[in-house]
Amino acid sequence: MEVMRMEKKITIYHGSEKIIENPIFGGGKRNNDFGFGFYCTESEELAKEWAVSSLRDGFSNRYTLNTEYLNILNLNSPAYTILNWIAILVEHRLFSIKNPVAGRAKRYLIENFSVNINAFDLIIGYRADDSYFDYAESFLNNGITVEQLAQAMRLGKLGEQIVIKSPFAFSNLKYEGFTVAEKEQYYVSRKSRNDEANRLYFEMLEQESDGLYMQDIIRGGIKNDDLRIPRNVFK
Repeated sequence: MEVMRMEKKITIYHGSEKIIENPIFGGGKRNNDFGFGFYCTESEELAKEWAVSSLRDGFSNRYTLNTEYLNILNLNSPAYTILNWIAILVEHRLFSIKNPVAGRAKRYLIENFSVNINAFDLIIGYRADDSYFDYAESFLNNGITVEQLAQAMRLGKLGEQIVIKSPFAFSNLKYEGFTVAEKEQYYVSRKSRNDEANRLYFEMLEQESDGLYMQDIIRGGIKNDDLRIPRNVFK
């Protein structure tokens, strides 16, 4: 188990359609990327994009968090692979199982690559918004290689999130105020970022690529220490 230290005090933002002065432990949705938790980012611009829809403005809620004694899981550090991230994702999100490979893939990933996220106070990892979720689902269904998946996760800079998981971490969170996210600006920038990621993704798919598909990983009995599995996915 890796314990990672951040800056002692950080500022984070939560994009929402509501002003949230008192985040509650145990709130949120079970089927979020990392299960129950309070999902934030260090980027106020991303928080504003995540807060809006095409129909309404949103709010970027700002907090300071004391991380000094928190046990932190950074899935984007070299200690973990891209498959650790996707294994946690398939445990919590609802994926479309389009073929028998995908069913076996889900079980194999959870058995061999999952991490006990409930042992940590704070989690850092990619946010599986629409595009990233589509890329992960394509990999699960044997449509792209693990190398292509790792490359896809860097397209469009769609974002890294910080998830507060434990009562102790919630007790270290202090509300600092909010700013309004105008839909006219931030829905457009959110859509533009997503469209750019998808454009680059389809360009990538047109290139010939040798690599490991999910079926290869299962057949080869590949584990987390295999050097062919990309690490340190956030760059």
